[in-house]
Amino acid sequence: MSFVAGTTTRLRVAREVSPYGFFLTDGESEVLLHYTELVGSKPKVNAEVEVFIFFDSEDRIAATMKKPLLQLGELARLRVADIHPRLGCFLEMGLGRQLLLPLSELPESIEYRPIQGDEVFVIMQHDKIGRLVAKIAFEEDLSKLVFPAPSTWQNEWVEGWVTKTLQIGSFVLVDGGVVGFGVYGHIPRAERVKPLRLGERVRARVTFIREDGRVNLSMAQRKEVGRLEDADRLLEFLKERPGGGMPYSDETEADLIRSRFGISKGAFKRALGKLMREGLVTQKGSWTYLTETNKEDDSSAEAGADIDSNRNDRG
Repeated sequence: MSFVAGTTTRLRVAREVSPYGFFLTDGESEVLLHYTELVGSKPKVNAEVEVFIFFDSEDRIAATMKKPLLQLGELARLRVADIHPRLGCFLEMGLGRQLLLPLSELPESIEYRPIQGDEVFVIMQHDKIGRLVAKIAFEEDLSKLVFPAPSTWQNEWVEGWVTKTLQIGSFVLVDGGVVGFGVYGHIPRAERVKPLRLGERVRARVTFIREDGRVNLSMAQRKEVGRLEDADRLLEFLKERPGGGMPYSDETEADLIRSRFGISKGAFKRALGKLMREGLVTQKGSWTYLTETNKEDDSSAEAGADIDSNRNDRG
C-alpha cells in the first residue's frame, strides 16, 4: 500500500524517534507523525492511530492526527487566509496550514477575485505531481447538493456566497440553514449594485423562483420601495452639492450611474422622475439641479435651526 495524500487511514505505531515523533507503518512503508501533529496523549508503540496524510512544507509525505475540513475529492467552503499574486489564494483547511487555490482557478479579472476573509466552495484534488490543491466547485458540483427554493421565498431577502462571477452576472449559493445545503441563484449584471467577487458574502432579494427550484436575485429593493429610497438619497446628495447641482441626468451612461450611486440607470431615472413630478428638481442639459423653491426651503430650514440654536445658547 502506498500513502495517498488527502486521505484518512489507520496505521500502526512502529517506533518513536526523538526529537521528531512517531513513525507509522502500514506493514510495508513508513510515514512520520511529528510531535507537533499529535492530538491528545502520545500513542504507544504498536497502537493503531487514525491519521490524515498530507505533504509537509518540504513536500515530504507526512501524517497528522488533526482533522481537516475536507479530504481528497470532497467539497467544502473554505476561508481565504492569504493571497499570493503569482500563485493564487491560500485557504484555511483546519490543519494549521493552508491549501492552495491556484491562480489558474481564479477569475481573469482581478476585481472578481477573492480577498482575505472571503469563502469559496472548493474540491480537494491532486495537481500533476500529486500535491494537494483546491479546485473551484462549479454548478455541476453544487447542483447535486442544493434543494429547490420554497415558494415563500418570493421577494424575501436572503444571504449567500458568490460561487462564480462574470461580467454578465454572478451565481450565488443561497444559505439553506436548517433546511439543507442551499439554493442555487443568479444575480444578473443589471441587478448588481457593484462587481461581486468570487467567495464574497452577499445579501439579495428573490425576484423569481424558477420551475427547476433555482432563483433569480436582485441586490436592489422592489421598484416601489427602491424608488422612494433612491429619490431621498439623490435629494440629499443635491442638497450637499455647491449650487444644488450635479452633472448627472437621464443622459448619463449607466456604468457611471452605477459607479457613483450604486443603482441601475432605470432606478436612477425612476428616482429622478419622482423628484421632478414633485417639483423638487429640474434638468438642464446633462445636469440636474434643485429647484429654486427647494433651495429656499432648505435655506430657511437652516436659518431656523441657527435661530433656535442661538436662543438655546442665550438661555
